[in-house]
Amino acid sequence: MLKKLLSNGAIAVEAVVANRVRSLLTALGIIFGVAAVIAMLAIGAGAQQEILDQIKLVGVNNIVITPVVEQSEGEVSDDAAAGQASKKKNLSLGLNFQDVRSIQHVIPGIEMVSPEVIIETSVARKAFQRTTKLVGVRNEYFEISGFQLAEGKFFNSEHLELGSAVCVIGKSIAARFFNGEEPLDKYIKVGKHWLRVIGVLEERMISDKSISNLGIRDYNMDVYTPLGTALLRYENRSLVSNAAIQEAMRNGDSNGSTNYHQLDRLVLKVENSEQMGSIAQVLSKMLKRKHSQVVDYEITIPELLLKQQQRTKNIFNYVLGGIAGISLLVGGIGIMNIMLASVLERIKEIGLRLSIGATKTDIIFQFLLESVMISFSGGMIGIILGLSIAFGISELASIPTIVNYSSIVLSFGVAVVVGIIFGIAPAKRAADQDPITSLRYD
Repeated sequence: MLKKLLSNGAIAVEAVVANRVRSLLTALGIIFGVAAVIAMLAIGAGAQQEILDQIKLVGVNNIVITPVVEQSEGEVSDDAAAGQASKKKNLSLGLNFQDVRSIQHVIPGIEMVSPEVIIETSVARKAFQRTTKLVGVRNEYFEISGFQLAEGKFFNSEHLELGSAVCVIGKSIAARFFNGEEPLDKYIKVGKHWLRVIGVLEERMISDKSISNLGIRDYNMDVYTPLGTALLRYENRSLVSNAAIQEAMRNGDSNGSTNYHQLDRLVLKVENSEQMGSIAQVLSKMLKRKHSQVVDYEITIPELLLKQQQRTKNIFNYVLGGIAGISLLVGGIGIMNIMLASVLERIKEIGLRLSIGATKTDIIFQFLLESVMISFSGGMIGIILGLSIAFGISELASIPTIVNYSSIVLSFGVAVVVGIIFGIAPAKRAADQDPITSLRYD
């Protein structure tokens, strides 16, 4: 049996090589189908990994509250007798520590609250200076965001309570301002004040796309200080009369761009992810009431937004995968058509083999092996082409791609199966030829 199979295989190889141009054209459908499957699955896997990385950046089970500086909600219009409308704005104290305390004591299911104050400033040391963001935080911020220390320590209770002049710096700040030096216990000038470095964060790999899509910062270039330090030594907008600011806004003396919020960001970690939607609704109602019906804040659930984005990308990948599958199907149909035409061209050859003792099984194996060889070689070329496309897209278009071993096996296996399935009909037709009629065929 093995000898017969090898003999039929040799005849099939000889036939494919003799018609190599036609065989290559026949295999094009398989080649492009396999390449498309591998490339599309690589793009899909890359997109999924990017989404997972972004979820890690914003944190799992987080709700983010950000202030809205300029807003038009909460306005009531009264028509004057002359027909002119005058607008009146309700008074809001903005996002502040009263909101933090209310959230912690009133809303259940909140595991951790991290208020932030972000100050645009500069950092300098020796002959180096550049702009940076000074972020006033509590230690909950590092835990929620998943930050790890490369060296040093986080803030202690004394630092937080007294507003000590200390800081934790990002990895890029340490590399630029302490190149070749040990940064711990050394001072760096941030704005008008000198801060002592007590810790350096591990580097976080963040793509430009993540920074743009999620509205996050390059954490490696930030300087972190205790929240009390930022409010006491740098800027505490709550000390400015909010009433005076908003009175000017109500009277039209301000363009609405004055920031009266004490906090620039508030991140809540929820215990149960299933409760995030309901907690966000309760938050919205509570903040609206505390802010005198003025919606000068925005509540977002990054994980839900990212999951929706992932769902959209998955649908897109399914469509692309379907198109790639159709390419394989078309390639299989092309193989069947060419093999049927080959049977007609080689009727005399078939009749001669049958007349000298070849069985119908031999003829079936011969033509079936030809079909499988075409699909096999097309699958191999398609794998090389697919890997090249995936690598090229990643390098040239800066789109992350991840080639999985399973996608290669899947596409190649489908290509071989397509060759077998669509090779059966031509092989059976060749085996059913009558030897006498075949020898007389002109």
